[in-house]
Amino acid sequence: MDPINPGPEAYGQEGDGHAPRQRPPRESLTNDFGQSTPPLVRTARLVSGDFLLTVNPVDGSEIEPCPPTERPARPQKRTAAERAEYERAARPPVPPGPARPEVPLLERQDDRERLVRLLARGRSVRLTGPAGSGRTALLDLVADDCSDLAPDGVVRLNGFHRTPEDLLHDLFHAVYKAPAHRPGHEELLDLVQEIGAVVVLDDIEFGGAGLDELVDATPECAFLIGATPDVPAPAADSAVEEVFLSGLERAGGVDILERAVGRVLTEEEANWAGDLWFESEGLPLRFVQAGALLRQRDQLRVSTDAVDEFGVFASDLADLPELPADASFDAEAADEVPLPSLGEAAAPAPLLAARLSASARATLRLAVALGGEVPHQAHLPALVGDTHADAALGELAGCGLVSPVGSRYRLAAGVLQQLEAAGYADDIEAQALAAGHHYTWWAGHPSVTPDRVSAEADAILAALAVLVPATVPPAGDEESAAAGLARTAAPAFAAGLRWSAWERALRAGAEAARLSGEVGEQAYFHHELGVLALCADQLDRARAELEASIGLRGALSDKRGTTAGRRALALVADLSGEVIPGLAAMMGDEVSEARQEESTSPAGGVTTPFPAVHSPISDTLVTRRAPEHPAAAQGGGGIMRMARRNLVAVGAGVLLTGVLGTVVGLGMTSHDNADNPADNVSVNPSAGVGAGDGGLDADPQQSPGAGDTGMTSTRPTDPGPDGTLGTSDDPTQPSDTKTPSQSPSGTKSSTGGGETSGKPSVKPTKPSSSPPTKPPSSPPPSGPSSEPPTGTPSDSPPPSESTPSTTDSASGPTFATPTFVTSSAPEAVSPGTSAGTVI
Repeated sequence: MDPINPGPEAYGQEGDGHAPRQRPPRESLTNDFGQSTPPLVRTARLVSGDFLLTVNPVDGSEIEPCPPTERPARPQKRTAAERAEYERAARPPVPPGPARPEVPLLERQDDRERLVRLLARGRSVRLTGPAGSGRTALLDLVADDCSDLAPDGVVRLNGFHRTPEDLLHDLFHAVYKAPAHRPGHEELLDLVQEIGAVVVLDDIEFGGAGLDELVDATPECAFLIGATPDVPAPAADSAVEEVFLSGLERAGGVDILERAVGRVLTEEEANWAGDLWFESEGLPLRFVQAGALLRQRDQLRVSTDAVDEFGVFASDLADLPELPADASFDAEAADEVPLPSLGEAAAPAPLLAARLSASARATLRLAVALGGEVPHQAHLPALVGDTHADAALGELAGCGLVSPVGSRYRLAAGVLQQLEAAGYADDIEAQALAAGHHYTWWAGHPSVTPDRVSAEADAILAALAVLVPATVPPAGDEESAAAGLARTAAPAFAAGLRWSAWERALRAGAEAARLSGEVGEQAYFHHELGVLALCADQLDRARAELEASIGLRGALSDKRGTTAGRRALALVADLSGEVIPGLAAMMGDEVSEARQEESTSPAGGVTTPFPAVHSPISDTLVTRRAPEHPAAAQGGGGIMRMARRNLVAVGAGVLLTGVLGTVVGLGMTSHDNADNPADNVSVNPSAGVGAGDGGLDADPQQSPGAGDTGMTSTRPTDPGPDGTLGTSDDPTQPSDTKTPSQSPSGTKSSTGGGETSGKPSVKPTKPSSSPPTKPPSSPPPSGPSSEPPTGTPSDSPPPSESTPSTTDSASGPTFATPTFVTSSAPEAVSPGTSAGTVI
């Protein structure tokens, strides 16, 4: 037994009488806390139009034509309960903390009834009002009033940073059940035309032709659109009516203040409210924020002496929020706090923030860094560093510093500019970097679904907008924070069907990778942009992005990434009807092998079909689809052009073969000509093989001595008078008849006989075009100038072919039977063949 490498009989193995070891000894340098298996890669399969898209965050997404088995059925509409559940999930979360009293909508009853009447008639309306005019609250009330007007109910959408195409997809998914399905443009238009609903669209950012396109695509829907005055108006001939929302009256503003503080205003406060109404033009948001200022002032004035004056019970003092530690004034020493100035009331955000908790102020700094986006309350503890920071959202909402936008919150109108002027944007890059690291970890966690990542798309994109311009090449093994965040979030946006966010993340990531010098990341982003353009039917843009990605990955020797890029590029070539530069050279080996397997085209112009060419990067057969448009048919290059060239080459080869065969045949069958190359073929054997040794021309019935004299004997070919060969009446040639040898003078016979006579030799018989067979031996022609026999009779046959010739030898006349020679090639003459026989 080897003491270093023990076998099965070593200590600790089962059956040796000792207890088995619990685990093998580990190396001293092995880290017990390291990952034993790589983390799971989250992939998703989507159907986008006619394509099947596999979102792969490692090597790049793969796209292919959707097989019929993967194509989803026609989507079905949601039921009323399912629509309510979908709408509930799309509403912004309720801020934690004590419930705040809801401010009623004042002086809007006439506008409310007018909007309901227009929608009941099937008219589309655009409600235009400045930010902070209470437009969103009015839309919510009208939506509740119209819940039973349309068969598909009320659909709430948000147009903030959304295009008409995005809103059509949002409307489709709000009405239809279609998970992991993004229909093509034509299919989308066909489906949304069947939707009959009241669509409440707030915070729209486009008008004119875009708005007309959206309304015309949904003829059975009535739109209630909320917009600010800076958004382009509908077209002059549009069917959308305009309703303008004005500010409140002075009494309405005072009513909001009294509801906010829960008491009647003093005379000083009423005068202050009048000045505020004049300055703010009656915007409800300003009075909500002013009410928060008065409420904070009351909290600061609370003391033991003020309890009796305002009727506040001692038990209610515990419900008041703690004063911030860095308050700009001493609340305990001041029994009377002055009212805010008119300037502070016109821009109350800094003063309101100074009297909030530390977590709320940190949340405001983070929101300023993210361009006004407030992260979801579940992310605030990690981003702020306080376990109770989720309650900060309630404080901000109660002060009117944030307002709901779709399913999330943003800083209210004007608050971002006020906080930036107050110094809340000093550490914007540090705040964005902390948010970027957090979202990178969170979006890449396996337990986080793509829908949850898509809900935070605006905050993630806002962080990228700050991090990308500040990107520098990382030091050491570090990675770019912007590129890492885009690489993690982009696949989740794609899987969550937020493709506008997907494109923005890819472009930001590509720029960050370029600035940081990360070639691999840059190749990934270009590949994804190419796939996205291919899904949008932008073939030129897709080709450019994919070629850039393949070039970068080729420089890195990334075979898997290059393969994914080439597959997508082959699909682009197939759809565009053009071959990619370098694709023919890339497939050269496969084309050569396919050509070797082609069958030769027969004479007569019949050609074989062009062989199927397999892509060298996949097992998928890549063929050129017939162009559906005349412009595509005029595209020129392509696999069909290559096929035409091959067919022309094959036809030319067939024609050349036919011409050469004709020339050779004419040369072989021509008459005596001094320039005929067939006359230069020597008939002398290179090796002596006797006629009686069983060679090709040996006659088994020939006498043994026939070959010793250099003469040729043949079988009888004339049937005689009875018409039957082999009978006694057949004429035969005497065996001792001698004919002059065709061997040159002075050359010995191949059988060892004496030298031949010096008579001139007879020309050899020219071969015909018939296939070579084994003909019977025939005697040479008697005359020295006799013509060679041919396989077809002529008009004037030579005497040697029509009548037997005679000789004046001593043994009497000898008759020669005419024989048709059926040999072909001169080089087929067998050694030992007699001078008058040609095979």
